[in-house]
Amino acid sequence: MSAPQTFVYIANRESREIQVFALDAASGDLTPVQDIKVNGPVMPLAVSPDRRYLYAALRSEPYAVASFSIDAASGRLTHLADTPVPDSMPYISLDHSGHYLLGVSNPKSRIKPRKSVLCVCAIDARGVVQPPQQIEPAREKAHAVLAAPSNRQVFVSSCDGDVLLRWDFDAASGALSNGETVATVKAGGGPRHFVFHPNQRFVYLVNELDGTLITYAHDPATGALNAIQVSQFVATDRGGKSARGADLHFTPDGGLLYASERYSDTLAAFRVDAATGLLTHLFNLATEQEPRGFKIDLQGRYLLAAGRQSNRLTVYAIDHATGKLAALRQYPMSGDPNWIEIVALP
Repeated sequence: MSAPQTFVYIANRESREIQVFALDAASGDLTPVQDIKVNGPVMPLAVSPDRRYLYAALRSEPYAVASFSIDAASGRLTHLADTPVPDSMPYISLDHSGHYLLGVSNPKSRIKPRKSVLCVCAIDARGVVQPPQQIEPAREKAHAVLAAPSNRQVFVSSCDGDVLLRWDFDAASGALSNGETVATVKAGGGPRHFVFHPNQRFVYLVNELDGTLITYAHDPATGALNAIQVSQFVATDRGGKSARGADLHFTPDGGLLYASERYSDTLAAFRVDAATGLLTHLFNLATEQEPRGFKIDLQGRYLLAAGRQSNRLTVYAIDHATGKLAALRQYPMSGDPNWIEIVALP
């Protein structure tokens, strides 16, 4: 059998385009495959568990999620449909069955204020997102949504509400129920993106506004969270500016965790103790300007960081012994790169 091919999908908001590259596993080099136009400012992206489909949130009216099929041989995208959603979605993800798309809204209109919502959309046999089948109110400035590894709960972060929310999730029907606050952070923290450790025992949350990263012990059976560590990953003295924490990702083995911050334009690296969940801060590295989105490939060899303001992407080689990142090459992007997905195809 031939080795899997790896493809990189980069959402460019301003140019309304998704750029597709092939990633060379040996060198980390990127080769252009496709530039595909979409029908609105594009961010974020999500890939189906079977790697056959890619979904993109379009964040101008009429708000929609675009569905694409992924060609297994070339990695190229074919547009299938645009499906209306209730509002501008800063985060979309799929449940672990791949049958439902989850999205949260982050309304920004000052003329006609709207509240954040969580929505569930079924995905049909063609891979096309269907109109929302359930819409739940969420707290202020909902910013991320993920199904728990068990697929029995759905979690949502509320940046302005300073909470993490949890719903029970029926994977057979896609129904949400029993929404509640599962964790509260220090006022003004600004919960943003979060990830589950590969061993399912811990959850890690980036706070956008105070430059902290919170470690939670996670009960996979109940979805309960218990805060066990708060790590400061950017300087607290910022000349009156608040932090702008953004994204975070593990290496596939769960041994290293990286987080991005957009005022200092840095990536912070942490060593992870898989037994206790506790983090050890290793370093902060200057990277592309405004690194809203970055991603680690599925073999854990490379980290790709995109800069919205620099309009470039840098590929780094990861040293697993030290966590250090060695810059290999920079690539120009088409316009405001903000979200990256990496897919290995047979």
